[in-house]
Amino acid sequence: MSRPDLPLHRYVAFEGIEGAGKSTVVRRVAAELSDGAEVTVVREPGGTPTGERIRSILLDGAAHPTPWAEALLFAAARAQLAAEVVAPALEDGRWVLTDRSVYSSLAYQGGGRGLGVAEVRAVNEPGLRGVWPGVVVLLDVDVDVGIARQEVVDRIGGEGAAFLATVATTFRSIAAQEPERFVVIDASGPVDDIVAAVLTHLGASR
Repeated sequence: MSRPDLPLHRYVAFEGIEGAGKSTVVRRVAAELSDGAEVTVVREPGGTPTGERIRSILLDGAAHPTPWAEALLFAAARAQLAAEVVAPALEDGRWVLTDRSVYSSLAYQGGGRGLGVAEVRAVNEPGLRGVWPGVVVLLDVDVDVGIARQEVVDRIGGEGAAFLATVATTFRSIAAQEPERFVVIDASGPVDDIVAAVLTHLGASR
């Protein structure tokens, strides 16, 4: 599943439901790591011209793709990002921090949409060609808290509490199955504490 020739321990995905604080934590961790290291920050879907166009289809609410069309569009944007941005950055020795990753598809489409985690993983793996996050930071937060924190609600984020509860449960299940890859952090606490915990896990000092 992974490429041994790439320093995948430097490819860090930040995951969680809406309102978990991923974007804020990514920015803060990137700023800390940038003091002495080169850092590339990306988001999914997006990060490339192709990916940004797919993002607008997926999230703006004007289109209504079926669950499998949704999953395949995410996979297409992700494959482009891995080839065009992530792999070259890792080859250059940079850290890559991503706001969402393939694990969002496993949780949202595999779990939330009921397509199956293994099935969604199988359609993503060929396009990623081994460019797989080496570290996944799961920012865990109660669904009600996450919903209340949302400032902008996109098409998928507006699916409701029951959907997001299934997504959150799926994230936790995957984290339990891959403990060597995941670090689970209570995202209800202060941002400073969350950032410090992430940096400690990454072996960085503030």
